[in-house]
Formats: sequence, structure tokens, C-alpha cells
Amino acid sequence: MSDLPRLPGRPRDGHKGTFGTVGIVGGCCAHDQPRMLGAPALAARAALRAGAGLAKIAAPEVALTEVIALCPSATGIALPTGAGGAITGHGAAEVLDALARDASCLVVGPGLGRGAGVDALAVRAAGQEECPVVLDADALNALAAMTDYAQDIRGRVIVTPHPGEFRRLADPLKIAGDPTDDGVRPGLAERLAQALGCVVVLKGARTVVSDGHRAWACERGHPCLGTGGSGDVLAGLIGGLVAQFVAPAPISPGITGPVDPNRPLDLFGAACVGVQAHAVAGEHWAAGHDASAGLLAQELADELPAVIESMRGG
Repeated sequence: MSDLPRLPGRPRDGHKGTFGTVGIVGGCCAHDQPRMLGAPALAARAALRAGAGLAKIAAPEVALTEVIALCPSATGIALPTGAGGAITGHGAAEVLDALARDASCLVVGPGLGRGAGVDALAVRAAGQEECPVVLDADALNALAAMTDYAQDIRGRVIVTPHPGEFRRLADPLKIAGDPTDDGVRPGLAERLAQALGCVVVLKGARTVVSDGHRAWACERGHPCLGTGGSGDVLAGLIGGLVAQFVAPAPISPGITGPVDPNRPLDLFGAACVGVQAHAVAGEHWAAGHDASAGLLAQELADELPAVIESMRGG
């Protein structure tokens, strides 16, 4: 881990407000789609296990109680839904705006499904100019299907595509190449980051992170990480690190204050640390269970506190 920034120690006089709030927007209970209620709960669990002070889950109102039951340490915010259980666009965008005002970082997309409401949430999240945003899963699919979607990304954004999602994002931008080929993955991630003006986390074996200028590939990990929900944990983990360790955007462009020693990371650094911690947590689980498979995503999240602690400075 020597090539990665070290995390600062946790202030002894801190409280839950000190360590940031992660807002997670996800979950689907539309009648014509698979129910995906565990994804936002897993992201919230990971954000809290990473050390964030608070997690707030915005999920479809008709299933919000079920989602919070899966992560009772989080609080719930209802996304308005229509007759078929699908998220409604205008009201949901207003909920996201309010959540962004209270949050230190947003994680948007885990288990969201598809539909006009999801499209509205993805666009509104991509355009947040003050609160940093991690765009994952169905938020990425929604954006990729839109004409000129790159113009909608205006804020401080991290995107976390797996290879299939990467292709959907890259094709409209004429970025060609195999996102599973280790020889070209760093270059592909860099080109997408440049085109979108954001940080790209191209997931897979040897996950690659790029901000368009820098690229880093993770050398850690374990086959046990190939399990449902692992990506939701990564998205929440990165969100939790951003909330704690990335400084807020300046009030006025071009005006910066002194560096906060408790918030020394930029989005690229937070993404790299999150990817490494996720990979090492998988290794720890495998070693503790003497197994190469069978990891559950919630167990992966529960390995994070010890891993994060090992990544702090002296």
C-alpha cells in the first residue's frame, strides 16, 4: 500500500457530524422489474464500515421500510413512486437535491432499475456542482442511453463501471477497446475520464482508476470478490471515504483555503484507497475462512474497519 496516500488518524474529539454524511440513492420495486432492495443497504453498510458518521438512504417509498430493515443504522428518505411502484421523475429529483444539501457525498445507482424516474435522478446527480457524487450501476446505464450524456456531467463525479457498463459509456464517445484487456484498460479508463471530466473506476481483476491525467491499477484482490453485491459495497466504501477525507468544494471558484490535514484526499486518491481497501478486505475474508468462494457482500463490508485502520498514517 506504499504507493497510496495514507489516511489520517481519527480525531478523538470527533462525533458523527465530524465524519461526513453519505446519501445513497437506490433500490427498485417497480412491478415490471426485479426487486433490488439490498443494493442501497449494502452501500450504506459499507459507507458506515468505512467510517462515515451517517448514512441516509433514499429509496422507493413503498419499500423504504424493507430497505432500512436491511441496514438499521441508516436513516430513510422516501422517493415518490407511481401506481406500478416505479420512481417518479420530478419528485425524485427534488428529493435528491435536498439530500445533496445535507450530504458530504452522494452514491447514486445501486439497484435503481430503469425508467423515467431513474433517468431524472441520474441526470440530476451528474449535474450536482457542490456535493461530490459516485455514479454506479443503473445510474450509469441510464446516462449511457442518453444523447450527449457527457454534457450532463458537470460536478465532482466518480463513475464506477464494470466492463459491460464501460462499453455502454464508451461507445457513444467513440472510445474503442476491450475493457477486460489488462494491456489497454489503463488507457481506456484515462480516455473516458478525459471525455467526461471525472474519475473513472474501471472494475474487474486489477481495477483501474484514472482522472484523465493519472492512472493507477490495483494489484491486490481475491477471486471471492466475484459475488453479487460486491460492487455496491465498493460504491458505498468510496462514498464513505470521500465524505470523510475529501475537502468540500470552495465557495467561490479559484479560491482555496489551507489544506485540512483531516481531509487530505482528492477524488482520485479516495477512489484509489477505496479500491485497495475493497481488494484487501476480500483477501482478509478468504484467509479467515480458508476459502476461495462463498463471500457474502455484507461480510465484505464488515471486513472494512480493520483494513481502513491499517491504511492510516503512523
